[in-house]
Amino acid sequence: MLLCFFATFICYIDRVNISVAIIPMAKQFGWTDTERGIVLSSFFVGYLVTQILGGSLAARFGGKAVLGFGVLWWSLFTLLTPLSAMTSFPVLIAVRILMGLGEGVAFPATYNLLGRWVPPQERTRAASFNLSAIPLGTLAAVSTTPIIALTFGWPAVFYSFGAVGFVWFLFWWPLAGDKPPIQPDPTLPAQSATDAAAAEAEEKKVPWRLILRQRSVWAIIVAHFCNNWGLYVLLAWLPSYFSSQLQINLRAVWIYISLPWIANFLVANLAGWLGDRMIAAGLSVTAVRKSLQVVGSGGPAIALIALAGTSDADVAVALLTAALGLGAFSYAGFASNHLDVSPRHAGAIFGISNTAGTIPGIIGVALTGVLVEQTGNYASAFYVTAGIYFFGLVFYLVFGTGKKIV
Repeated sequence: MLLCFFATFICYIDRVNISVAIIPMAKQFGWTDTERGIVLSSFFVGYLVTQILGGSLAARFGGKAVLGFGVLWWSLFTLLTPLSAMTSFPVLIAVRILMGLGEGVAFPATYNLLGRWVPPQERTRAASFNLSAIPLGTLAAVSTTPIIALTFGWPAVFYSFGAVGFVWFLFWWPLAGDKPPIQPDPTLPAQSATDAAAAEAEEKKVPWRLILRQRSVWAIIVAHFCNNWGLYVLLAWLPSYFSSQLQINLRAVWIYISLPWIANFLVANLAGWLGDRMIAAGLSVTAVRKSLQVVGSGGPAIALIALAGTSDADVAVALLTAALGLGAFSYAGFASNHLDVSPRHAGAIFGISNTAGTIPGIIGVALTGVLVEQTGNYASAFYVTAGIYFFGLVFYLVFGTGKKIV
């Protein structure tokens, strides 16, 4: 669990660092807001492609190899980012897409491992703990990137962050495992080698048609899309929002951004604990997931509507802290639901839902750049994001369930 947590942490420091580094990069290369949006969103083109593939590969070859290879791949292209930017704009876009290909397998592989290693009574905490590496990685990226960029230049950001993945792999490969050793029940007859091989082969097959026919899976898919719209817009544009609209200098940007992500990290783990306690107390899994999702989607939507009407930096920080703090309840809501509906195929289902959840990284991040350039502020982008949060919540409340399908 700890190694998976750090893989997610590295995943986010490598994808988020450019949201701060792009400020000096855009100044050096003369990019417009629209071009900045293209750079920030290009990563998600590659990230989109390998989600379902990552789930299939993890089912077939195991999460250990797939996650390990993915970290090495995206770390390499993180290291190549400065060289590509100095070569040409199209080459930078290509490298960002290739980096996204590697990160695309991370969550499907991780959920494959969670479904195999974590018992039912601990799954909400496990999923929420792993996802809490998102705000922690984001916080690490936005707090250290300005320091590194101002001290050593923005290329040093990508060199230092890219190296971390290779260090992680030195621990991952000898210590990780695809599934725990299972001791046979002595009261049951021993399983033959043929039966064991047949069971193993069946486990590697993903019942795609059965999965895609389930309303509960589509509830997860829609919720993932809508919640990620808000997450990715904030991930990509918060540094620029504080820098350009609220006139906070680059050295101080991380101070204003830190509190919302700290709240997201703390609440994520609190929500995971609360979800498991509610289930242990006798509430149905469906009721727990939906009630936590009400907070996880409704809270950020209301906070963003209020944020659109303020120009005060302190008020903005308070509202963003509420948005990202309350949004962390979704980690124990829809984002843990994959492990309920199919523990064995949670990685594959996450690959499907995160494919949909990656589209906002392309459309939402780029659209935000266009809206900001056309209107001169972020209000319209915040209103759009709030509306999408509300839609996802309603859809999940109508169709979501915690019942196991396969």
